[in-house]
Amino acid sequence: MVDYTIKVEQELIIWKRKMTRQSGLISRISKNAQMRINGLLPEKFHKVMTESIKNMVKATLAGSNITTKKQLSTELSLYERDELFKQKLSTFRKTATIEGAGTGAGGILLGIADFPLLLSIKMKFLFEAASVYGFDTTKPEERLFILHIFLLAFSSEEKRKKTLSIIENWEEQKSLVADMDWREFQQEYRDYIDLVKMFQMLPGIGAVVGAFANYNLLDQLGECAMNSYRLRLMQDKEKGADTR
Repeated sequence: MVDYTIKVEQELIIWKRKMTRQSGLISRISKNAQMRINGLLPEKFHKVMTESIKNMVKATLAGSNITTKKQLSTELSLYERDELFKQKLSTFRKTATIEGAGTGAGGILLGIADFPLLLSIKMKFLFEAASVYGFDTTKPEERLFILHIFLLAFSSEEKRKKTLSIIENWEEQKSLVADMDWREFQQEYRDYIDLVKMFQMLPGIGAVVGAFANYNLLDQLGECAMNSYRLRLMQDKEKGADTR
């Protein structure tokens, strides 16, 4: 599988360039608008949102850890892991698409329900991804790594670059990032998805927007998850030791 390893190395180079390139004009305008809105909101609102999302994510992490199979055999090749991962992604992407269409068709009330439902799907998917690539999600540092993958997928340009650096140097960084900055986590995530989710609540087009948005959000998360775990496996191979 030497040829496949070379292919993966090339794909990782392209992906890292994509993660560090400048955001588009629309994304920058949207982010600036969100920052202005956040600045106008009272501190109490931010505290409530931070605690709500923190508790929601932690509950999802706990549930996902219980229902996820433990890491797969270390005998699997990287190619076999990638193929299994793609099957998992396809399944979760379909689930997210159906969920987005269903909540989008239901208007504002079901649109609000989309937030925790989609978050749960994403977190469960990341636990499955960790298992596919042979990482033990019972370890606190692996659950923290999952949160960094999530943040990498759904954050602004500046934060994305910082998060990629942490992921690239995880063995050195994991002791320095003992916990997640939950306020930053919730703001980055909300700022990233707020605009498209507002359109999902519009009558008539909500189902289409919800399905399309959720499909693409899972696709984006999948790309970040696959390449983040590929990076770690390649680094383990270079070191000649299994650090898991």
